Amino acid sequence: MFIRKNNMARASTPLLILIALGFFFGTYNLVTLVIHNTSDSLKLRDNGSEWFHDAIRSMTEKKNLKYHVALTATDAPYSKWQCRIMYYWYKKVKDLPGSDMGGFTRVLHSGSSDNLMEEIPTFVVDPLPDGLDRGYVVLNRPWAFVQWLERATIEEEYILMAEPDHIFVNPLPNLARGEHPAGFPFFYIKPAENEKIMRKFYPMEKGPVTNIDPIGNSPVIISKNLLEKIGPTWMNISLRMKDDLETDKAFGWVLEMYAYAVASALHNVRHILRKDLMLQPPWDEEVGKKFIIHYTYGCDYNMKGELTYGKIGEWRFDKRSYLRDPPPRNLPLPPPRVPQSVVRLVKMVNEASANIPGWEKLNS
Repeated sequence: MFIRKNNMARASTPLLILIALGFFFGTYNLVTLVIHNTSDSLKLRDNGSEWFHDAIRSMTEKKNLKYHVALTATDAPYSKWQCRIMYYWYKKVKDLPGSDMGGFTRVLHSGSSDNLMEEIPTFVVDPLPDGLDRGYVVLNRPWAFVQWLERATIEEEYILMAEPDHIFVNPLPNLARGEHPAGFPFFYIKPAENEKIMRKFYPMEKGPVTNIDPIGNSPVIISKNLLEKIGPTWMNISLRMKDDLETDKAFGWVLEMYAYAVASALHNVRHILRKDLMLQPPWDEEVGKKFIIHYTYGCDYNMKGELTYGKIGEWRFDKRSYLRDPPPRNLPLPPPRVPQSVVRLVKMVNEASANIPGWEKLNS
C-alpha cells in the first residue's frame, strides 16, 4: 500500500510541473497583453475592448475606484435650482449597482456662503479678481478647481468634473483607466480645424494638434493627481486665450473647454472618449444605457411632436426660461411623439422639484 502511494506521487510530479509552467506562461502572456493595450490610449476609445479592461482592472487594480463628484457653481438663482436637481439625482443613484460614486461637492466660486450650504455639501472658493473674467463667468471654473484641490481634503482618488445642468440618469461607474481620464467627445471642439490658433498655445515641438482631444473639462473622470497637475495650466491657458482677441472671437463660449483640452495635451494626457457618458436632448432621442442628461439645449416642439429648434415651440423646456426663479413644480409633459429623452428629462425635473423642500421659495 505504501509503495503504491509513493509511485502515484512520483507519477504525478511531472504533471504538476506542467500545470505550473502552463499557469506561469498564461499569466505572463495576459499581463503582457494588458501592458500593450493600456499603453495606447487610442485602443481604449469608443468602448473598445471594454469587457477586457473591466476584467483586468477588477483582477489587478487595487486602488480605490470611487470618484468624487465636483461641480463648480455660482450663487445666482439660475445656478442654484440646477444644482438642487443635480444633487437630488446624485443621491438617488449613488448607491445603486454599477455606481462608483463617492462624495459630492458644489465648488461655489462666489467667495461667500449662500442659502444652499446646509442642503448641498459646498466648498466656497474665491472668484477671479474683479474684471479679469470680462463677463465670461466660466473662466472662474479652472481657478475654482485649483483652489479646491489645494485647500480641501478629498478622500477619493478620482474626480468627476460635472456641471449644474447634469442629471444622473443611470448609475455611473469609474470609466477612467489609471492615467487615462474618461471624457465626453464634443462635436464642436475641433482642434485640427483650428490649428493656427492651437499653435499659439500648443507648440510644434509638442507634436501634432491631433494630440489635443475634442473635449471640455466636463464631464471628465480623472485621477486627483492628474487634475492637480493639469489645473494650473488649464487656468493659465484659459486666461491667455481670453486675452488673445483672435482666440476669444473664434472660440466664444467654449473657450474654457478648448483651454482644458490644450492643457491636458501639454501634460501628455490622452482621454478615453466615451460617447455613452452623456446625452443631450433634443438631439439625442434615447436615454438607453447612457449615464448623464445634459440639458443645455432648448427643447421646442409643436403639438404634433415635431421639433421646432430655433423657434419657440407650442411646448418647450429651456433652462434659460428660468434665469431668476426655478421652474414651477409639475411642468406639463411634452405632447405625443416627442422623443423619450425629452420626456425623461421633464419627468426627472418634476420628480426633483416635487421632493425638494422649499423648492419655489429658494430665492426668498
